[in-house]
Amino acid sequence: MNRSITKHRPVMLRETLQELALEPGLKIVDGTVGAGGHSLEVFPKIQPDGRLIGLDRDAEMLQRATATLQQLTEDNVLPQNILLEQSSYAELRSVLDAHEIESVDRILVDLGLSSDQLADRKRGFGFQSDGSLDMRFDTRQGEPIHIWLNKASIEEITSVLLQFGEDPLSPLIAETIAEHRRKKRIETVSQLTELIETVASGRGKRGGKSHPATRTFQALRIQANAELEHLKRFLSTTAPESLAPDGRLVVITFHSLEDRIVKQMFQDRSVWKSSSKKPIPACPLECKMNPRSRSAKIRIGIRAD
Repeated sequence: MNRSITKHRPVMLRETLQELALEPGLKIVDGTVGAGGHSLEVFPKIQPDGRLIGLDRDAEMLQRATATLQQLTEDNVLPQNILLEQSSYAELRSVLDAHEIESVDRILVDLGLSSDQLADRKRGFGFQSDGSLDMRFDTRQGEPIHIWLNKASIEEITSVLLQFGEDPLSPLIAETIAEHRRKKRIETVSQLTELIETVASGRGKRGGKSHPATRTFQALRIQANAELEHLKRFLSTTAPESLAPDGRLVVITFHSLEDRIVKQMFQDRSVWKSSSKKPIPACPLECKMNPRSRSAKIRIGIRAD
């Protein structure tokens, strides 16, 4: 892949390709196409007659995916049997219906955040560069998370941070946010990061493998995008309605909340004929070369007849 198109390195690429069990002629969905890293390797393996449908809620990611996948042709145009649309994977059934596609053979969903999104100062996903606290994947919908953060009650903020971030400092962080916003609205990454660092340092939480703002930013991103609701709807309804019998769903998760949901959903034998008993982790070499893969896990479900 041309690295000028994206800073992101697709996670667990070798394992993903293996578990998708690709062959010529298959219809494949990349439900979180991102910059197209996985799809770039998937597409050639399903040719000459295979079809790739790539979805992403983020319009900027779709632009990167288009540029990436155009590299597949000599004249640098998107192959005709690739379809890219701005949509949540939870809306896959609607996309397929619109294009008169009855079912697909494989679905890949990578629930991780792209390095490109983290590096975008306008979006507020990452705490390592300053910018507006927006955090929405699809800026056509909802409102920036800073609007919610400045009007939600202490109890509401605590609940979101505990449920989606599992941070024991959540009550203190929520109280600190409420105290600060009485004097000045919280609208930027640096404002929120400094507040969290102050709380953490006051409780002696320094150092460690991750920054003290990691869990809070994860929780707020999940809240801004209703991520777990999308995942639950996708696993319970959308994927079963979209996959052909014996079709495979490969899901890459990055934190325990997601992994628990996928594990539980895959245990429904009325929907999934079989599923992986244990998640597949990234290999030690990849964890060393690409730190973002350290928490990545793959689970596979096979659609019942």
